[in-house]
Amino acid sequence: MITRAIRVARVGSAAELAAAALMILGFPVLMLAALVPSVPAFAAAAAVTYLADHYLHRKSSYLINRLSKVRAGLSIRFLIRQLLLILLLARLDLADGIVFYGAVACFIAFYGLQAPHGALVTLIRNRRRMPVATRNVDLAARIRIPDAPPRRLLNRSAEKMLHLDLFAMIGVLVSAFMDDTLAAFVGIGATIVLGTGYVLALMPYVRGSKIPPNAEKVLAAVDDWLAGYRPETVLYFSGSKDSAYQVNMWLETMEQLDSKPLIILRERAILNNLAPTTVPVICVPGGVHLMNMDLSTVRVALYAANVGKNIHLLRVPTMKHVFIGHGDSDKLASVNPFSKVYDEVWTAGRAGRDRYAIADVGVRDDDIVEVGRPQLAPIQTWQGVPDGRIPTVLYAPTWEGWDGNPGNTSLVLAGENIVKKLIKADPPVRILYKPHPFTGTVSKEAGAAHARITALVEKAAAERATDPRFTADAAAQAQAKAELARIEARIAQLAGNGGEKGDEAEATRDGLVDVAKHEEIARLRAEWNDAYWRSFGTHEHRVITGAEPRLYDCFNVSDAMVSDISSVVSDFIASGKPYAVTDSAELGVEEFKRQNTAVRAATILSNSAAELGELLGAVRDRAGDPLAEDRKELKQYLLGPDEPTSIEQFNTAVADLARKADTRNVGQESRAAASAAEAATTA
Repeated sequence: MITRAIRVARVGSAAELAAAALMILGFPVLMLAALVPSVPAFAAAAAVTYLADHYLHRKSSYLINRLSKVRAGLSIRFLIRQLLLILLLARLDLADGIVFYGAVACFIAFYGLQAPHGALVTLIRNRRRMPVATRNVDLAARIRIPDAPPRRLLNRSAEKMLHLDLFAMIGVLVSAFMDDTLAAFVGIGATIVLGTGYVLALMPYVRGSKIPPNAEKVLAAVDDWLAGYRPETVLYFSGSKDSAYQVNMWLETMEQLDSKPLIILRERAILNNLAPTTVPVICVPGGVHLMNMDLSTVRVALYAANVGKNIHLLRVPTMKHVFIGHGDSDKLASVNPFSKVYDEVWTAGRAGRDRYAIADVGVRDDDIVEVGRPQLAPIQTWQGVPDGRIPTVLYAPTWEGWDGNPGNTSLVLAGENIVKKLIKADPPVRILYKPHPFTGTVSKEAGAAHARITALVEKAAAERATDPRFTADAAAQAQAKAELARIEARIAQLAGNGGEKGDEAEATRDGLVDVAKHEEIARLRAEWNDAYWRSFGTHEHRVITGAEPRLYDCFNVSDAMVSDISSVVSDFIASGKPYAVTDSAELGVEEFKRQNTAVRAATILSNSAAELGELLGAVRDRAGDPLAEDRKELKQYLLGPDEPTSIEQFNTAVADLARKADTRNVGQESRAAASAAEAATTA
């Protein structure tokens, strides 16, 4: 029941749900206490509403946003509490007293301070919001970007300002309970003085040396940096904050380019969720600003997603445009007709080329280049299940998608059957459940299935912990956990307060990466991953969400995988390990294989997951694995040859296309010069 309530209310935990209930119920209790009247009851109810409201704000609760939508926002809640205090005083027959008039005057004056406070906060934020935000771009040498105001002034400023009424509230309640006028006016004075002080503290930050240069100067500084850096290959990306993984997967590849790389983002939310990188990054939210930016040295533009804002860069003819995508799979997104707007489409292997030919969406075969998948380098080749360890099966379903197709994800129709069979497998296996980060964002059914599967895995993990057949080296686990704590502390020390910059302008100014620290953090993250897997038993079931450990790390500790039609399957094939794919749309084995190249070497599961035994048999008896050779052939077909390496293929493709861009540009210049000469001769 509580789980269902949490899901319906869209809160993150039972504690958050309880806080929301206390806050909502607290206001009727406040009104009742004012009408009775009872000062102690009013004080208790007021304290509950203050604390619950504060807790929900700290948790960034969805309910806070919803209350604002139904005219019960933050300022309204504070105003209601203050009006109910006035009602309490009236019911206590204090309406003719000086405390009553003092409280009324205080709250009117206090709300009078809200307007300049809100205006100043908004003005400061607007004036400090630059037209671009950057990382690894040295703008500080070109323009002056002042420090941000102290975080304590702007962070959750409205909540902080409104909470200053606590002094008046406490003073008036003490006065009403003890008949002490002094207490009321001490509290009232504190509220007014502190509120006025807050407004005055903000005023120096709205003009002069406290604000960055105007947009024209900032953009000129960016162009000056571009002229000196002379980028040659751009990775362009636009999307929601949840899609940041689509650009993050290309960061290491960009760092390994032979040409000078640059990343252009269109949304600030993506920049805030971008993984650490040594590549220069420019976030340009404004289309006009992007179109006016000097990108004349860029010869190749790479696009990781098909989105409308791509048009702002696609319009530039001096560079060649390439769709590289964010995964290579048999999903319809992999053959989007929009792809024909690009000069070339790069796929991992021959399968991508054939996929476009079959789809017949207007992408010419001559425009397709096979470059492998540079991101797959960390995936280790399977050597079989180590002696003394039970097999590990990764269940990594994709999300439900936008179109409601039942074949998109196995979660709803097959997920619980898969997990239950894996839990009951004999001989036993370990389950790692890692769902797609978008799971449940569109379909409530998928979100509910995810919750049930998570509960199943966690319950099975708890039962296995008490099973005498499974033992763990407690000392080794404790040592690994100590290593994790040490590594995390060191990473936090190296990262410093980079995520705690006062604002975007300050982060832009100070956003130059320390290469030595970056490399040490990369090494520490590898050590963290190793310690993480050693911190619990190799028999323990696990639900894995969030960015760490990464999907490929889960591949490397697994002996088999169950998934859906997505790039996850194509990537897992690089390991050579057995895998299964669920035919949730119930197309039938032959038709499912005909439509989806990546499943041709897979165990095909129906929604009942009855075929799961075939997958487990291949894991336990490697010599008797009937699909081993098929997987080898499919790996090369989908992902290309192992030699030359994928990053070498990728760099070659970039260089070849850059030469095509140069040839085109030289041709244009020659024709322009010839036309000018002809015009001069005619004249």
